[in-house]
Amino acid sequence: MPYVNIKITREGATIEQKAALIKGATQLLVDVLGKNPATTVVVIDEVDTDNWGIGGESVTLRRKAGK
Repeated sequence: MPYVNIKITREGATIEQKAALIKGATQLLVDVLGKNPATTVVVIDEVDTDNWGIGGESVTLRRKAGK
């Protein structure tokens, strides 16, 4: 049973976009590894930009600084 965990920043991904991610990740495992889509689990975690850091600072601060 494959398990895929997708982490994105919480910035308004639509229900349709998330459904497309789930469908696409599932299909990728079917196409590349021959996995059964019925037993493939995909979880999307949405993380606040205050809780996502790059280069020692949060994404929130980086965006405010124009990085």
